[in-house]
Amino acid sequence: MPEVAEAGPSCSGILVAFDGPESVLAWSAIDDAVMGGLSSSRLVFATEGHADFIGTVSLANNGGFASVRTLPGAYSAPGMLSVRLRVRGDGRRYRLNLRTDDAWDGVSYQAALVPPVGQWGEVVLPIGEFAPRYRGRAVLAPALDPGRIRRLGLMIADRQPGPFRLSIGWLRSEAAALG
Repeated sequence: MPEVAEAGPSCSGILVAFDGPESVLAWSAIDDAVMGGLSSSRLVFATEGHADFIGTVSLANNGGFASVRTLPGAYSAPGMLSVRLRVRGDGRRYRLNLRTDDAWDGVSYQAALVPPVGQWGEVVLPIGEFAPRYRGRAVLAPALDPGRIRRLGLMIADRQPGPFRLSIGWLRSEAAALG
């Protein structure tokens, strides 16, 4: 299970830092409207220097998920052992999605993201916890290769209707410290 963690010895690199309004421009929403649902979401820059993944989950028309993801880019991190996020949650469960191709639809590697409620904290997601999924279902696929990551994404699919807000300061790759 992912855990809220204290900073420890590691080699790390920033995958995304939400430190200015331009930092959210590479992200777009992919919600259940693609299958007739009514959920909606967006990623917005907050003037306090972070991003908010906000929206509303609706179960109408067999919906129930909302997500945002980056355009294809250079997010590869060979040797990455985990992803560390600085986040603040609202009591709901989220998922971090990593994709290794540029396709619009395909396999994504998902890990559960349970942020601290109402306060900032760091959550560590080990690479081994990212499971291959296609349209929400588990599939057989090779293990995630961190050196091939092309897209990042955030998702809520907890089947609970209503508004949500996940605040994100940054996402960082982590590898074991050398020497």
